[in-house]
Amino acid sequence: MTRNEKLRRFFEIVPGFMTWSTILGLIVFSIFKPLWVAVFIICFDLYWVIRVGYFTTLLVFAYRRLNAQKKTDWLKKCRSLEGPEVLNYNSIYHAILFPAYKEGPEILAASINALIDSNYDKKKMIVALTIEARAGDVYWDNAKELQKRFKDKFFEFIITRHPDGLDGEAKTKGANATWGAMVIREFVDSRKIDHEHVVMSCFDADTCAEREYFACLTYHYITNPKRTRSSYQPIPVYNNNIWYARSIARVIELGSSFMQMIETMRLEKFVTFSSHSMSFKTLVDVGYWPVDMISDDSVIYWKCFLYFDGDYSVMPMYVTVSLDVATEKAIIPTIIKQYKQKRRWAWGVENFPYLMMGFINNKKIPLFKKIRRGFHLFESHYTWAVWAIIVTFIAPLPLIFGGGIFRQTTMGYSLPSVAAALFRITTITLFICMFMSIKLLPPRPKDVKRQKKLVMFTQWLLAPFLAAFVGSAPAIDAQTRLMLGKYMHFHVTEKIRHGVTSN
Repeated sequence: MTRNEKLRRFFEIVPGFMTWSTILGLIVFSIFKPLWVAVFIICFDLYWVIRVGYFTTLLVFAYRRLNAQKKTDWLKKCRSLEGPEVLNYNSIYHAILFPAYKEGPEILAASINALIDSNYDKKKMIVALTIEARAGDVYWDNAKELQKRFKDKFFEFIITRHPDGLDGEAKTKGANATWGAMVIREFVDSRKIDHEHVVMSCFDADTCAEREYFACLTYHYITNPKRTRSSYQPIPVYNNNIWYARSIARVIELGSSFMQMIETMRLEKFVTFSSHSMSFKTLVDVGYWPVDMISDDSVIYWKCFLYFDGDYSVMPMYVTVSLDVATEKAIIPTIIKQYKQKRRWAWGVENFPYLMMGFINNKKIPLFKKIRRGFHLFESHYTWAVWAIIVTFIAPLPLIFGGGIFRQTTMGYSLPSVAAALFRITTITLFICMFMSIKLLPPRPKDVKRQKKLVMFTQWLLAPFLAAFVGSAPAIDAQTRLMLGKYMHFHVTEKIRHGVTSN
């Protein structure tokens, strides 16, 4: 192995090693040194009381901002803009890329219809649908039918087939997206359109953009002096099939939406996630998405961050894009599907060795910025893996192994009290999530009974029982695989819209 390969393996091992050292170390010390672990648990619980309170406050602020900006006429604001640093909104084109594998035409048609329903000039939209060749001829035929159906609605509707087995590529969405973006570049160049005047949105196949999405995106893009050094991130909500999904899946996906809302308020840690947008010029300059990594949506941010020597950021947009809840007709298959999806998200830990190697090779990024951003990335994956395990399973161990004498000590007495404080503030957060989840619901379909709304409210009682499943297990799984060099393959989540057993 070369020096760089050894360093990369070292950074691949670090997250999993730290996670397992923490979990196993706390278990061992709970048996032999329960007092030490009790001190740690009390400090950890107090830290989480503050953290949960802080996150809840940010969630409320983000929700209020989202609710307020829903009333904004973004196109009107674009028309009223003037100034030397502001681009004319009429000069902006939107390239919308849908990398697809085996998604059915009903999934893609809904996403395309959302573009048609948007409050923006469709003749300024270039829609590209890139199909994996390995999916088979039936999906390519579906793409041709969609092109025939929608071609006249947009400036251009491109379909292309991503060949399988290209050199250096893995079977990932990023490889497919990169192929589609290069095809878009050929079209843009043939029309002599300035790359800086094209905004690229890379959407999952099931992404349905809100009506004001492209007007809002245009406003933020043309008013941003560093428009080519920014990505633009909407808030993903999993509403497409939420009325038909299992309660377990709804709680997990809504929790993901709430975490993304919280992240919009923490700009120093904000990274692109799922469907997002960026300058086409920037995408071309950095060489598109990596074609051999699973976490393409976040790694493109880090790729830009390294390319621009740390001068790259993510601008939050308080508009939503709606996606599908990962669900199945039965409970056990739903749990399995959710676990696999969250494990794929947790595989974003592969960004840590990628970023560390980038920092080593880039001498222009200030050392303090390297330390800060590297720590933020590591800390987010580390806490994801350990927090629920510590709070749920390790916290009681000092009382169990410490015996009756330990329970009578100050530490033994304080441990349940601090845990109770954490429970109380978590309960407040839970009620806030209940309220927000009802407010974010799309209109109830006619074939869904009225009492289902009550289920949507009470489903949040499942949240404490799902904490370890969602909070730790997928992250531990992903980090362990990376630590052992058992690299994951891209897992495509099957989309199910209707016909799910009601619960």
